[in-house]
This record gives sequence, C-alpha cells and structure tokens, in this order.
Amino acid sequence: MLYRKSYEDIKQWYYNSEKALLVDGARQVGKTTLIRNFFNDNNIPFVEINLYDNQTALDAFNTSKDSKELLVKLIALSDKNVEDGMTFFIDEIQEAFDAITPIKFLVSNSNYKFVFSGSLLGVKMKNIQSIGVGYINIHKMYPMDFEEFAIANGVSKKTINYLEKCFQKRETVDSIVHEQMMKLFNLYLIVGGMPDAVNEYVTTHNLRKVSDAHIVVDQGYLADITKYDHEEKLLIEDIYNLIPNELNQQNKRMILKSLNEKARFYQYEDSFVWLLNSGVGLFTYNVDNPKYPLLASKERTLFKLFLCDVGLLSTKLLNGNQIKILNGEVNLNFGAIYENVVAQELTTHGYNLFFSNNKKRGEIDFLIEEESEVVPIEVKSGKDYKRHSALNNLIEDFNVKKAYILNNDNICIKNERIYLPIYMIMFLKKKNQIEDQIVIPDISSLQ
Repeated sequence: MLYRKSYEDIKQWYYNSEKALLVDGARQVGKTTLIRNFFNDNNIPFVEINLYDNQTALDAFNTSKDSKELLVKLIALSDKNVEDGMTFFIDEIQEAFDAITPIKFLVSNSNYKFVFSGSLLGVKMKNIQSIGVGYINIHKMYPMDFEEFAIANGVSKKTINYLEKCFQKRETVDSIVHEQMMKLFNLYLIVGGMPDAVNEYVTTHNLRKVSDAHIVVDQGYLADITKYDHEEKLLIEDIYNLIPNELNQQNKRMILKSLNEKARFYQYEDSFVWLLNSGVGLFTYNVDNPKYPLLASKERTLFKLFLCDVGLLSTKLLNGNQIKILNGEVNLNFGAIYENVVAQELTTHGYNLFFSNNKKRGEIDFLIEEESEVVPIEVKSGKDYKRHSALNNLIEDFNVKKAYILNNDNICIKNERIYLPIYMIMFLKKKNQIEDQIVIPDISSLQ
C-alpha cells in the first residue's frame, strides 16, 4: 500500500470528530482507495455505496423527500447488517443533484458516521442549497507529492529527516545523497504522483506502462469534460489541450489569442473556472504589487495554468520521449516541467499560487507568504541559476529579506538568496496552525 499523508487526516477525523467527512479532489488521486484502506486496516465495519455504479442508490439521494427517508433507503441498500456506530462511505457523491445538504440532518439525527468522496465537487457544489460546514470536515486530496513518491521508492524516513535537517539548518547535503535524490526527483518528473502511475513504476519500473496510466487519467478528464453542454465542452477541451503548449512557451502564461484571435476573458471564464474547481488545473495569478497580502493585488485575467500532475504533463508534452529527462538532454525545455512540479508541490502543501510579471523588474516564477512576509521563489533548471536580474530588482525595490532559488545544485546561501536543490521543495509547507491570540478589551470606563 502506498504511503499517503492524508491517511492520518482520515484517522484523526474518525477517532476525534463527530462531524461527517468530505474528501474532495481531482479524479484518480487515490481518494477511494485510501478511505477503503483505512477502514480495512483498522477492522472498522463500513458500508460502501457508489453513486456512479449504483443507480438505485443515486435515485435514493435524488428522490428522498427528507433525510430520514434517505437513511432508511441507505440501510436497505446495504449488503451488511447495519448496526449503530457503523460508517457509511458514499463514493462519487457528485453524481447526485445534492448529496451535501442532508448531511447535517444525517449527522445530528442518526447513530452513524458518514464519509463522502468524489471528484469535480467544486463544479457540482454551485447548485447545492446549503453546505452544513458545522457538520462536515472537508479534506482536499492531491496527487502524491515528492516526499510520498520518495517513500514509495524505498527512501527511508531517516534519510528524509536528514534532508529536512539540512534544509532547516542550511547545511550542505552529502554529495552522494544529493546526486541520488536528484536522479529520483527527475524520475518523479516522469512518473508524477497519480497513484496508478506510481504503482506501475514501483511494480514494473516500465516507463511505457507509466505513460499508459497517464493516458487513462487523461481520457478520464476528457470524458468528464464531455458531460457538459456542447459549446462549453469544446471551450474547456480546447483550454485543457492547450496547457502543455502554453507552458512550453517562454513566458508560460495562458494567452487567449492561442485559442482565438478575438478571444476575451469573459467568454472563456466559465471554462477556466471548471478547470480550477475540478482540480485539473492549477492557477498561478500575477500580482501587480508583490507585498503582503498578495491576494490584495491579484490580477484575475493574467495567470499561468499548470496541470495537477507533473507526470501527466510530461506524458502530454513529450509524447513517449520522457526518457530524455533522465538523460538530461540539453535541447529539452525543462523550465515548463520544473515550474509545474513546483506549482504542484506548493498547492499540495497549502500555498496559494502567485507570480509577478513587471515590465520594469522582470518576472518572478512564484511568490509565497510565510507569516506576514512575501518570499519570492525562482525555479532554475540550467547551470546559470545564479543569474536572476528580476529577483535582484525585487529584493532591492521591496527590501525582501529572504528568497529561494530552486536548482540542481547543493545548498548555498548568499545574503538574502537561499539556493536549494529542487527536491527540497518538499519541505516548503504552509503553517496551518494559528497560535492562540487572547485579546481582552479594557471596558472599565464603560461599566
């Protein structure tokens, strides 16, 4: 079984929460398998109902007049003896008109636990009457990140801890360890993080079979697109198929003229929203003023569009020639692939994606926020990684205290510039826990 960090999140929910759980994520990222594995590993009895395969169950969700009637039908649909405390696992919930609204009534008025899973939830939820946030925990799943991939390929926790210590203390990584990690990272650029592709590689080490797994995912995404009305389907499909080509251009930005010479953003906005909400596309927005908070100067119509999985991008972009990545062929445009993997890692680790493109200063690949500071990130795939005039301009103009330059060499520090081997992107993680901030106002004169 592949190691997934989300396993611990499901465990925490099951043993510590009275709420339902909703596991959201793009197709084929491993949601269903992970939920099943958790229940089976811990000998927890559960009832699984798939709304895609079971038309009767889907009808139950769509026709029940209230949650009490729905619960009676769910119990009747089970092939097990349903007892108090058991868990209902409802998969592919996006197939129902509205499977979310009844949750708060099911949770508060029954003795059962509920976990829901599905893809394209962000698309479907726009028609839902009410999301009972007080009754449901929402967990977002992504393809396997590089750390999970490394563990799947036999990298020990001891090695991961050693590398994290080097990252935190800015210490040089042992040269042999560094060389092997770079080779493994280049392999990740080909295999990516889709569990089926990773399983194929770990089992067979056959890159052709890995590519076949990506093609299945690609066909699944295209099949999802075809479910929409004809005109919108064509727009989404055009954009999706254009992503590899646009990333392969020098500035990597999504240019509407590539779709249509007279195209305007408002004409395509719904199609871009579909790619964002489905989890298939990762949007990186330009910020005009790279100061905290970045969201305040986000430009909605100027963005880069990455794919949710770097392995899928490599298959679509290189079309069977992915071995060139391992061979380090100089005529290959590594920039698009490197930036996509960084976008994927940052998203998985909780960051919103921004970049900065300014005619005067130049372009910065990514900007993240660490506490109240903006930290620029440059991604360099070549040997000239210490040449970065745009970053120098940003540091000078905005008094930047820290900047990361991700590259192929070992750790090095020069003033504000921290040069990191690209595989250390796995240690850039957004802090989600906010410390207690107790504030007691002085109202003595008001009493």
